[in-house]
Amino acid sequence: MRSREEKYEVSRIVQENIAYMNELLPVQESYDIVERDIVIGGRESCFFFIDGFMKDEVMSKLMDTFFKITEDQMPDTATEFSRSFVSYVEIDTFSEYDKVIKNLLSGAACLFVEGYDACIIIDSRTYPARNVGEPEQDKSLRGSRDGFVETIVFNTALIRRRIRDPHLTMKMMEIGKSSRTDVVLCYMSDRVNTDLLALLTRKIEEMQDEDLKMNQQSLAELLFKRKWYNPFPKFKYTERPDTATACLLEGKIVLMVDTSPSAMILPTSIFDMIEEANDYYFPTLTGIYLKLSRSLITIMTIFLTPLFLLFMQNPKWIPDIFEFVLVRDTVNIPLYFQLLLLELAIDGLRLAALNTPSMLSTPLSVIAGIVMGEFSVKSGWFNSEVMLYMAFVAVANYTQPNFELGYALKFMRLLLLTLTALFDWVGFAAGCIITVCSICFNRTVSGESYLKISKN
Repeated sequence: MRSREEKYEVSRIVQENIAYMNELLPVQESYDIVERDIVIGGRESCFFFIDGFMKDEVMSKLMDTFFKITEDQMPDTATEFSRSFVSYVEIDTFSEYDKVIKNLLSGAACLFVEGYDACIIIDSRTYPARNVGEPEQDKSLRGSRDGFVETIVFNTALIRRRIRDPHLTMKMMEIGKSSRTDVVLCYMSDRVNTDLLALLTRKIEEMQDEDLKMNQQSLAELLFKRKWYNPFPKFKYTERPDTATACLLEGKIVLMVDTSPSAMILPTSIFDMIEEANDYYFPTLTGIYLKLSRSLITIMTIFLTPLFLLFMQNPKWIPDIFEFVLVRDTVNIPLYFQLLLLELAIDGLRLAALNTPSMLSTPLSVIAGIVMGEFSVKSGWFNSEVMLYMAFVAVANYTQPNFELGYALKFMRLLLLTLTALFDWVGFAAGCIITVCSICFNRTVSGESYLKISKN
């Protein structure tokens, strides 16, 4: 079998083209690769298309047109034929098989006609797609109710609908020898950071040998080889077209990958990570309050349980007015191990919820909460104060929408707990320094500070 990368030219003899296509593709073995032999204007011709991307009514309309062509109407070149007799907007002709195969496997129909040294590409494909409904994890009280889907053409249209500016540029690129995944680099040409744009373009062009096995995540790992010991995310993801649009108008770059229902926004700082759409759909004062409250709760998720452990190890530091926070019940298990076990239990419940059928998730969550909250305290495994603080942390994690940021904060909290349990206040101070340094010395993809505030 010949290599796909070799640039063979389309022959004028249709049987040679058919033989080469059958040699290159598993036409006989794969049921979805369809070969349809027909006669157009007295000339032997052949269609190749993917069943599932091409609808029957489309093929019927094309066939009806082609069967009416007579021999004296047949033009001399494939380009003239496509202009005169193919009643579709997106038409092209290619003489290189590499481009023919790419378009065929992307869903376009390929037509070979005797006497033409080029293949006619008819892009009338229709991808399976779900409705552009509101994302489950990124909802807004007042915003639009549409969201990105797995079809990249629909996603770019949702952005183009919101930005009617000639500076909006959507550059289509392809990554991977086998996957040939479509990636769209979306930006405003008059506002974008040109150095970052050139850097991203160069990196994507260098990925031709890489296949995006897990689409967007694979692309993120290839774009930026982040250090494993710094868990704070480098990219912001959103499933909302209005959020992506706002970021584009701020001069950011949006990357969209085919088959992925979310857009990757870069560069992003820590302040971009904790923002959400609701901050902009309310009056200024309300939006500022929401941001401040979310930021305060985010800080509390890091320091609440480590501070509780620190004060329990040094009860003399607690003022008389706050003596009620002291653990009065018998401590059968050290507080550090109680907190650690509950951290693992919360993650276990979250993973169980992901794999639980939706109709059972609510009752099972209630049962799990009752069992862990009531009977674990009565059995002596946990103290009620520990359960209260960990319940607050578990709920507070959902106040900010970024999943990766939530786990980065969790890792910082676990580090603080461990250092506090081992070295008391010295360990707590060291953990605080490590947490602050992890944020301050982190860099975005463009090399800017992780603490840089976006200019709206």
